[in-house]
Amino acid sequence: MVEIIFLMLVLKLPILYLVGVIYWAVKAEPPPPEPAVLPVPAEGEPPVAPRRHKPRRPRRGGPHDRSAHRRPARAPQR
Repeated sequence: MVEIIFLMLVLKLPILYLVGVIYWAVKAEPPPPEPAVLPVPAEGEPPVAPRRHKPRRPRRGGPHDRSAHRRPARAPQR
């Protein structure tokens, strides 16, 4: 009988904690949004275009590569 009462009291603690965290999250106000920082080019300076990257070459090998299925050359027998 004591065990049941003990478990009923102890198992309420995580539920109360969860209720408290949810209440705190609902009542919290979000921080004010920060203004965007945009670079301003100096006068007479042309705007800088973003760099374009070269496309990558496809990888070699893999499960469908024919060279992976070749057997290695055997060493000469003595």
